[in-house]
Amino acid sequence: MPLLFTVIKYVHILAAIVAVGFNISYAIWITRAQNDSAHLDFALRGVKFLDDYIANPAYILLLLSGLGMVYVAGYRLTQFWLWGALVLWGVAMIMGYGFYTPTLRQQIKTLAASGAASAEYRRVSNRGTALGITLGVIVALILALMVFKPTL
Repeated sequence: MPLLFTVIKYVHILAAIVAVGFNISYAIWITRAQNDSAHLDFALRGVKFLDDYIANPAYILLLLSGLGMVYVAGYRLTQFWLWGALVLWGVAMIMGYGFYTPTLRQQIKTLAASGAASAEYRRVSNRGTALGITLGVIVALILALMVFKPTL
């Protein structure tokens, strides 16, 4: 059992590094491209690809590997740090799939239709930034719960 737990934990930590690392890179991609709007479409599409095909699947793997560790180790989901992280994970997924992804899609379309200097693009871009920051805070809280395992 200890080897199985260690393998699952390794997968869990690797998925967290990938998911969070890619998410953090989005701000860098977009900020750098905003300084040269000729590259903005490429950056936004790159972020969309990374989000859809790498970061979001890694978040799903985080849930599965986390639940696997709970099962193997015999943790109880009633522990604050576990149910708190699960609730925050659910909120992050709803915000990510329900709001961030559609906003990013709209950002790409608005850029193509109106350009980076348009008021419409700035509005959508600002919404994407606010959502990204909010999601970042939620993920940081999940990480804190996982690392410190606070009890109530």
